[in-house]
Amino acid sequence: MDEGILRIALDTARALGAEYADVRAVARRRERITVRNGKVHRASDSRTVGFGVRVLYDGAWGFASSSRMDREVAPKIAEEAVRIARASARQGGKRATLAPCRPHRGKYRTKVKRDPFEVPLEEKITLLMDCDRLMRAGGPVRVTQGRLECFREQKWFLSSEGACIQQEIVECGGGIEAAASAGGEIQRRSYPNAHRGHHATAGYEFVEEMDLREHAERVGREAVQLLEADPCPSLTTDLILDGRQLAMQLHESCGHPMELDRVLGQEVSLAGTSFLTPDDLGQFRFGSQEVNITADATLERGLGTYGYDDEGVPAQRVPLVSEGILVGFMSSRETAARIGDESNGCMRADGHNRLPLVRMTNVNLEPGDWSLEELIRDTREGVFMEINRSWSIDDRRLNFQFGVECAWMIEEGSLTRMIKGATYTGITPQFWRSCDAVCSEDYWELWGTPNCGKGEPGQTAHVGHGAAPARFRRVKVGVRRL
Repeated sequence: MDEGILRIALDTARALGAEYADVRAVARRRERITVRNGKVHRASDSRTVGFGVRVLYDGAWGFASSSRMDREVAPKIAEEAVRIARASARQGGKRATLAPCRPHRGKYRTKVKRDPFEVPLEEKITLLMDCDRLMRAGGPVRVTQGRLECFREQKWFLSSEGACIQQEIVECGGGIEAAASAGGEIQRRSYPNAHRGHHATAGYEFVEEMDLREHAERVGREAVQLLEADPCPSLTTDLILDGRQLAMQLHESCGHPMELDRVLGQEVSLAGTSFLTPDDLGQFRFGSQEVNITADATLERGLGTYGYDDEGVPAQRVPLVSEGILVGFMSSRETAARIGDESNGCMRADGHNRLPLVRMTNVNLEPGDWSLEELIRDTREGVFMEINRSWSIDDRRLNFQFGVECAWMIEEGSLTRMIKGATYTGITPQFWRSCDAVCSEDYWELWGTPNCGKGEPGQTAHVGHGAAPARFRRVKVGVRRL
């Protein structure tokens, strides 16, 4: 990367009167491999590179970008960003101001033991083909699929305040799934998680640790078993969610409504607004005393982990809910300034040609002190659910319904029969207030979600959610029929 190109853009923006300017250059490489029904369905290796210039002029933002990295283009892109900001300023509206941030100069790099891009393609395809064959050994499975993804992002950030940061983020992950069908019914099982599997900021060693082959036959067998399982009953009962389903619950009902731009009504596309307000800080009971939620961009291997956000603010661990009380939001420099605070480093963009938005990092339910065995034994009647299959939540993040791949009835403190089509519904604060037990650190895992959508034009963020199984009392389970 020629840093001089970025310096030219930055100097041009300042010379044209920008009160603040930053330049981000981003180079990405992504490899995707999919095996479906015993055949290679996809094997791609894509690369992108470019830079974007963001300026603040008379309290209004301007942004422009280019995929041409040369000294001739750099001043033109800066000029365009300033021109857009000037036009925006003439439209009036609330002036943007930035919370103070010391300009940082530093480097950050993901810890990698085995570079995923150095692993032979044949090795990856063989792994997925083996899993495909094993899943079909579990019975009459109709559709099998396995996928692996490798991702590298190199970023350079310079600001008019003096920040100069370089980062390299490496991600790796994937998963397998099998679908069985009979009589017009389809049942699916996944490992280690649904919706593109499990991902982390790590090298190929992470894929090896998932041990996909070891679980492949079980995945196929359980997909077939679900066809014969009893349907989920409709009742109000105690509910235990495994960590993977809790990861989805955290994402939809905690992560999005605690992004401060949503709280302030600045960005409502796709994921909606928020039922929370700035006045709720320190006052609103979000959950029970057992509920402690953090946003932690410093966790090793978290998919929402990095060294600095896209404003040059260092990654941080941020308390969001403490013993059930809302105590924090995830913020940027602009949104933090509006509530008299400092940014906690949650501003990120999907590539060089998008403006950064407030994005959740690793939003986690902190562990409690129960073992899963104790928790089940302590639950007289209830349902245990695992791995998300479907979700729906309103635009304020209040009313929700989630469905899972597989569930078991809990009777007299024991897991008994498998059930299918299990769903549960609730209202966010009431649901989290009903949580009375969380399993310990021994059961806690940080799950990666590589497909969080937000913004218009749409952007995809990579985020993480740490959770251990937890119990919720008197939850509506199953579908009510009139």
